Amino acid sequence: MSLSMYQASVPVFIRMLGNLSAILDKAAAYAETKKIAPAVLLGARLAPDMLPLSSQIQIACDSAVRGAARLANMDLPSFPDTETSFPEFQERLAKTIAFLKTVPAAQVDGSEERTVTLKMRTGEVQFQGQAFLLGFALPNFYFHVTTAYAILRHNGLDVGKTDFLGKS
Repeated sequence: MSLSMYQASVPVFIRMLGNLSAILDKAAAYAETKKIAPAVLLGARLAPDMLPLSSQIQIACDSAVRGAARLANMDLPSFPDTETSFPEFQERLAKTIAFLKTVPAAQVDGSEERTVTLKMRTGEVQFQGQAFLLGFALPNFYFHVTTAYAILRHNGLDVGKTDFLGKS
């Protein structure tokens, strides 16, 4: 049995964004219980030169949406980065998941050889679809989800591997 491009992308993005949503629910409750201003957690970072939790969530969402849209050869949706509260970030995650659920499997499957062009600060970079998914889209997505998890864990949130991976 082979694994399709769709199976390796969209359901993975949806599952991990759902897990991140559950972690953010715990973070909001933690902030309330510990009397921590939510802005403090949302502004937390692991190192002075890293982006804060808020940006990690936004970029994880953007990575999933843009990765799936590029593989499906769809227009790239844009969500403005205006969130400042846990409920607003939950809304962002929900919008992202809702978009991903509209991505047709038939448009993603067969994208292994499709050229994907990214506009980077240093210029355009081209990938074949499978190399884009496995070497850029998924690693970038997981980097930001993992960093969001690590920021919250570093700030005392009681989460573990099961929270990150979710329940099957």
